[in-house]
Amino acid sequence: MKGEVAGCAEVRLGSPTGRAVIAAAVLGSGMTLLDGTVVNVALRTIGRDLGASLAELQWITNGYLLSLASLILLGGSLGDRFGRRRVFVIGTVWFALASLACGLAPTPVALIVARVVQGAGAALLTPGSLAMIQGTFHRDDRAQAIGSWSGLGSIAAALGPFVGGGLVQFASWRWIFLINLPLAVVAVVVARTRVPETSDPDAPARFDVIGAVLATLALGGATYVLIQWGGPVAPWAAGVALLAGVAFWWVERTSDHPMLALGIFANRNFSAANAMTLLVYAALGAVLFFLVLQLQTVGGYGPLGAGIATLPITICMLFLAARGGALAARIGPRIPMTVGPLVMACGTLLLLGSARRVVYVTDVLPGLTVFGLGLAMMVAPLTATVLASAPDEHAGIASGVNNAVARSGSLLAVAALPVRWG
Repeated sequence: MKGEVAGCAEVRLGSPTGRAVIAAAVLGSGMTLLDGTVVNVALRTIGRDLGASLAELQWITNGYLLSLASLILLGGSLGDRFGRRRVFVIGTVWFALASLACGLAPTPVALIVARVVQGAGAALLTPGSLAMIQGTFHRDDRAQAIGSWSGLGSIAAALGPFVGGGLVQFASWRWIFLINLPLAVVAVVVARTRVPETSDPDAPARFDVIGAVLATLALGGATYVLIQWGGPVAPWAAGVALLAGVAFWWVERTSDHPMLALGIFANRNFSAANAMTLLVYAALGAVLFFLVLQLQTVGGYGPLGAGIATLPITICMLFLAARGGALAARIGPRIPMTVGPLVMACGTLLLLGSARRVVYVTDVLPGLTVFGLGLAMMVAPLTATVLASAPDEHAGIASGVNNAVARSGSLLAVAALPVRWG
């Protein structure tokens, strides 16, 4: 199906086209989410195999998150202008080729560079996956469709440690990247043959390259400061981050073709939901990153054992995320978005016992289960609120903003917390 529509279409969730849109979106965004967490269980093995330092290991994770968070707004704008399906397909192919480069990397620097390139591909396909849902589904089905996308996509993120652990332990760490190639092929085929094209006819013809560069400098400088705190270059990096952040705000405020239309934040629901997204995904990124390392370094777990230990989050998302979206559609998002983070906070408190010892049944399982219940309760309503607060024709940029905020939360948490713990 290749007919183009501008803005909202009338595809229903239970139709063959609806199922194809969900499948393509989940396969594409699921690869990026999986790749954001699958590396965690392999870091010790990668460091030993390539002779990487601790800072290089952090950049293997953060280089990917940095380019993804910095360029994802541009990716959303490109989708609105040239077609969300088209940009999604280009991003998926780009991501697959960069994954191949990661799998073949001979040195830590080569792997970091490949991860940065991989994040740029993810910045194209990630907002397109959600914008395809927003732009094609009937308004009455969007909340449940987003719930299905959130649940299945979050499962990919939570499965990362499990899949990565198995591949590292029984094959090679290189396969955690090479596994993306067949997934990308399926995603491209489904998108090209079954997903309708959507776009914004009023999208600007020019693109905010300066804004993208400034966003990268601001996030990159902040990330460097958090990782290399106390180093001789850190004050200069902090200055670059601050100046780039101010310049980004000024460029977006005065440009006639901004990457980020600041007026979108005038909607209080949009701003509040994105602020919550920053905090929630910072918590999720930190828990998955540090718990897996803690299980291996303190508990003596192997890569596969550490991955299997995170299954409670996967199970909660698998069975409850779509229902969380349906519940929010009936009673409104306020209650799930209020209760969900509180439940996640309780789960995090229960995990504090693993800082001193690792007895799985008492120190890990209860906390991860409670954390997963809270995450399943609020992820779909949170995403649906963000998109519902923006006009349908701006689905790409709204998705880009929300994804940029989510990745920035994980990026900054992973960069900052080792300093606090060290």
